[in-house]
Amino acid sequence: MTAFTANAAPSRWRNNRAARRFMRHRLALLGLAMIIFLSLACVLGPHLLPYDSLDIDLRARFAPPLTGYHFLGTDPLGRDVAARLLMAGRISLLVGFFAMVLSTLIGTLVGVIAGYRGGWVGATLMRTVDGFLSFPSIFLLLALAAALKPSPVMITLIISLTSWMEVARIVEAEVRSLREREFVLAGRMLGLSGTHIMFREILPNAMGPIIVASTLTVARAILMEAYISFLGYGIQPPLPSWGNMLNGAQQYLGSAPWLAIIPGAAITIAVTSFNFIGDGLRDALDVRDDHI
Repeated sequence: MTAFTANAAPSRWRNNRAARRFMRHRLALLGLAMIIFLSLACVLGPHLLPYDSLDIDLRARFAPPLTGYHFLGTDPLGRDVAARLLMAGRISLLVGFFAMVLSTLIGTLVGVIAGYRGGWVGATLMRTVDGFLSFPSIFLLLALAAALKPSPVMITLIISLTSWMEVARIVEAEVRSLREREFVLAGRMLGLSGTHIMFREILPNAMGPIIVASTLTVARAILMEAYISFLGYGIQPPLPSWGNMLNGAQQYLGSAPWLAIIPGAAITIAVTSFNFIGDGLRDALDVRDDHI
C-alpha cells in the first residue's frame, strides 16, 4: 500500500505544474475560450433567436447578413442561417465528442492489452491495427456511410470505427515503455493480477498522451462529419449540420457567398480551437520538462 501511495504528492505536484504550463499557453487558452463560447452558443443560442432552424419564409429568401432579425442572413428557403448554424453546431460538436469518446475507449483498450501482454497477443492486435490503417480512412468512411442508413448516431459510430487505430498505436507504445517500470514490477511481486496492473497502475500513468490524442480526435471527427455530410452521405436535411450546410451552399457561391462562408468559418474555428488545446495539453503534460 505504501509503495503505491508514496507517489501521490509528486503526482499532485506534477499536475499543478502541468496546469500552470497550460495556463501559460496563450493559444490553448484561446482555443478553450472559443470552444466554451461555441458550446454555449449552440446550447443556448437557438432558444434566444426569434426564428427556428426549420421556419421557412419564402419572402425572405437570400436575405444578406444583418437584415432585420436575420443576423447571418437566410438561405434559399428563407430559413434563418444563424438558427441553422447553431442547431448544426449542436449536432457537429456532439458527433465529434461522442466519436472521440468511443474511438478513445476502443483504441485505449486495444493499446493497453497489446502493450502490456506483448508476444503473440500484442503482435496480433497491432497487426490488426496495421490492417485497418492500410485502408485509406476516408474511403472506408465513405463506404460505411454509403452502406448504412445515415443518422447522427450511425455517423458517430462510423467515425469511431475509423478513428481508433491512431489512439491504439499511441497507447501501445506508451504502455510498452511503462510495463518494466518499478511500480509495475512491485505490483507483480505483490501478486496483483494483470488486469489490475494494466488498468489501475499503468493506464493512469499513460493518461497524458491519451488526453492529447483524444483532443485532436475531436477535431478530426468534426472534419470527417463535415466531409461526408458535404458529399451527401452524412447528416441528411432537414436536420442541419455544418457539412450539409456547405453542401447546400455550393451552387450559390457567387450570389450568396455567406451561405458557405459562415459554416466554413464555424468548422475552421472549432477544428483550430481543438488543435490549439491539444498543442497546449501536449506541452503541459510533457513529463520531460519535469526533469529539466
